[in-house]
Amino acid sequence: MEPTPAQTRHQTRHRAAGYTLVEMMIVVVLLAILAAAVLPVSRYTSKRVKEAELRQQLRHMRNAIDEYKRYSDAGLIEVDLGTDGYPADFEDLLEPKEIVGQVDMQKRFLRRVPVDPMTGEAEWGKRSYQDEIDSRSWGGENVYDVYSLSEGVGLNGEPYAEW
Repeated sequence: MEPTPAQTRHQTRHRAAGYTLVEMMIVVVLLAILAAAVLPVSRYTSKRVKEAELRQQLRHMRNAIDEYKRYSDAGLIEVDLGTDGYPADFEDLLEPKEIVGQVDMQKRFLRRVPVDPMTGEAEWGKRSYQDEIDSRSWGGENVYDVYSLSEGVGLNGEPYAEW
């Protein structure tokens, strides 16, 4: 007995209403491939954000050191002997300095020592003016430059300590 046209339409509509197991498997595989592609990108994005923050913190500290040097060269703050006008340590950047020739005027160069995003600590490597340009040990005379104490390597292949 042949099905009536109404029965044929009902059967066709019923078959089209659900998904087969093969279709579901294809969707799951495609989602897994997309997830696998997104994970490395998110990891690099996180590292890129930390590197940008490291550059910003280094720039901030180096600007504070340079500003301290400009003030000392201009004779606006008192300079300790043997420091060549650079801060003796980070404390000199944190403590307010009296401006010479001004009544009750002080200048603070840093509010706090920033945290190194690579190490998570507020500890930085220091170089004095008398040290070699690529030195990893601080002579202790003054603070001429700062660098990260992280042993990691940036996405550009350069160690963070050389930034």
